[in-house]
Amino acid sequence: MHRLQAIYQSLYDHFGPQHWWPGDTPLEILVGAVLTQNTNWGNVSRAIDNLRQGNVLSLEALLALPADQLAAMIRPCGYYNLKAQRLRNLLAVLEEGVADTGSLDDFFSQDLSYVREKLLSVKGVGPETADSILLYAAAKPIFVVDAYTYRFLSRHGLVAEETSYGEMQELFMAALSAEEGLYNEYHALLVCLGKEFCKKKNPRCEKCPLQGDLPGN
Repeated sequence: MHRLQAIYQSLYDHFGPQHWWPGDTPLEILVGAVLTQNTNWGNVSRAIDNLRQGNVLSLEALLALPADQLAAMIRPCGYYNLKAQRLRNLLAVLEEGVADTGSLDDFFSQDLSYVREKLLSVKGVGPETADSILLYAAAKPIFVVDAYTYRFLSRHGLVAEETSYGEMQELFMAALSAEEGLYNEYHALLVCLGKEFCKKKNPRCEKCPLQGDLPGN
């Protein structure tokens, strides 16, 4: 068994299924992927609740919402003016992409590389945000890499300090079956690992479910 496969099993046995990503619709998940940049999910959840209560969680309603009103509604997630503009930029590309049918599902049903290219063309949408949208909103088999992923990989001697996002992503995708559900669960489990054990400061290595996998053990 590949080391990354064994690590996945250890994490799954310890944490159990995570049922990611929180959200009732692909659009809501997409919005959350933009709003979660540089903040925690609790703040994002409050911002999304504001949008839900305002009855604007649809592509048409969000596009019709003036920028200052959108910024006010997402204020709990921080950097709200910047995120409002990024979200509007993304929604404009989506509107163009669904012009023929009006269906976000039809846009997401297109080739993964094409949809990823369209998402990355949006100012303020980088690889992590684009891949989160692809994996969680579009159910595409692509592995999401984040700060928790890099921290885990580097501490376990699996990557060098200068390893790129793409190289880390390929490491997982080469070792694992190309399954959306597996990528979803693995990423969620790594977030759990990072929050509970593999912390940025004062990591709890002695209690970590992967303690035996650390270099030197």
